[in-house]
Amino acid sequence: MKKILFLCFITLFSVQLSFAAKVDTVVTYSAAMKKNIKAVVITPDGYTQANSMPVVYLLHGAGGSYSNWILKVPALQQHADDYKTIIVCPDGNVSSWYFDSPVDPEWKYETYVATELVNWIDKNYKTIKDRKGRAITGLSMGGHGALYLSFKHQDVFGAAGSMSGGVDITGFPLNWALAKRLGDYDKNAARWKENAVVNMTHLLVPNRLALIIDCGKDDFFYNVNMKLHEELLYKNIPHDFIIRPGAHNWEYWDNAVKYQLLYFNSFFNRK
Repeated sequence: MKKILFLCFITLFSVQLSFAAKVDTVVTYSAAMKKNIKAVVITPDGYTQANSMPVVYLLHGAGGSYSNWILKVPALQQHADDYKTIIVCPDGNVSSWYFDSPVDPEWKYETYVATELVNWIDKNYKTIKDRKGRAITGLSMGGHGALYLSFKHQDVFGAAGSMSGGVDITGFPLNWALAKRLGDYDKNAARWKENAVVNMTHLLVPNRLALIIDCGKDDFFYNVNMKLHEELLYKNIPHDFIIRPGAHNWEYWDNAVKYQLLYFNSFFNRK
């Protein structure tokens, strides 16, 4: 009897594994930067049988890479299954800030993520090839990057989010290799201000881009996220805004990403 129960357990466990989300590391090519770039792609249970699925692009923070999210938050596989959503984790080359750098032509990560990677994913996966089926979010540098890219490419992304995002870079002129991407702040202050998300809300109109912004009360980016929230309120831009206990760490982001993906799922399923 014990042997039979054991075999039943093994069978059920094997079936469960066979239906789990699939995690792939893919190699994409950036013509703008003339190099190969890796990304993680998570396809959910049911992908093979589906005609098309929505995509969430999930960006890492400064000092990280394309593999950060899946290594730190393996529950992403379950989230992909739960929401029947493809999750793509691009590589931002440690400190790109997802800009097309005006001072270094070899750094064109806005072009790569918002155009080249999106086109590659649409060509190679069964995606909804429309802004109504695309969202982008990220943590820290990636939170800034997700809002930056979505504000500038509203024809590509229909929804965007940020977790602990560095949404105003002007207060950090010596941090995270920002000066290598934008030039020294003291000589290029106007450029820094133009490329800070908090100063880009003029690109938005009410209800065009679905937005969710999340930051911990103990995060060093708390004040700049409050500033962005106030700017969006002033311009009557609807957005979900979440402030709760938490710091700038993976414990917070592991929790936060669940709410972001739930929000995007609601967006994808709007009639």
